[in-house]
Amino acid sequence: MDTVTNNSNDTREGYVNSSIDTLTLPKFETVEFSPLQSAYYKIMLFNVGIVHLLLAIGLGCALYFIKNVQPYWYVLVAFIVVTLAVSLIISRISFKKRGFAFRTHDVIYRRGVLAVSTIIIPYNRIQHVALHEGLLSRKLGLATIEVFTAGGNSSDVEIPGIAKEHAEKIKQLLVGKIVKEQANEA
Repeated sequence: MDTVTNNSNDTREGYVNSSIDTLTLPKFETVEFSPLQSAYYKIMLFNVGIVHLLLAIGLGCALYFIKNVQPYWYVLVAFIVVTLAVSLIISRISFKKRGFAFRTHDVIYRRGVLAVSTIIIPYNRIQHVALHEGLLSRKLGLATIEVFTAGGNSSDVEIPGIAKEHAEKIKQLLVGKIVKEQANEA
């Protein structure tokens, strides 16, 4: 343990700044993630379908109005088919890789296909929690949990594709943790 002399504006005497062995830190990778509800994949497919429908309409208009493009209609159709196939494959992989976990001191959300992103938010940093249902999500009985921390206008993590009853329980858990953390700070 090193004792550091106070050369800054820190007025604490005997300030100790011990090093941490990062190899012994708990590994979030060993956490068992809960998967999203399978009905959420339908929402992902719906979104892919809407994007490709708009793309097809746009390319159809180009074929109709731009005479120079008409001989190459097969290239445009092939483009739509290939992008649709790639989007469906990526959507499936993305759905399988998403997951969330609630531990004693934090919430974890993982997502991504090529670049996997893992967000870990300690309960003592959470300011508030919101539960949202979109039109299609409501029909499928799903909700999204949004977790907000200080210093931002948008949520820090959105966990979609959770059964509504489960999402309400998670919201109550997080609100309880927030109240408990605030009581500990007081």
